Amino acid sequence: MANIQSQKKRNRQNDRAHERNKAVRSSLKTEAKKARTAVEVGDESAADMVKTTSRALDKAVSKGVLHKKTAARRKSRLAKAAAKTSA
Repeated sequence: MANIQSQKKRNRQNDRAHERNKAVRSSLKTEAKKARTAVEVGDESAADMVKTTSRALDKAVSKGVLHKKTAARRKSRLAKAAAKTSA
């Protein structure tokens, strides 16, 4: 445990950020899973789900939860799967 006041505060801030980031990552996984299943089933709303998932990934990048290239890779894989099933 830290003895320095500024480090104690930093630990509290890190804990709050960790919980926030965990929630964002969890919702991202849920969004991606919904989009993947919609694409696999061939649902007509799959394109909309892929779009909302892409937006969620971009928001996570802007918040600093995900790296930019990680989000780009995930978006690419989703778009590729959607294009494959629609063709």
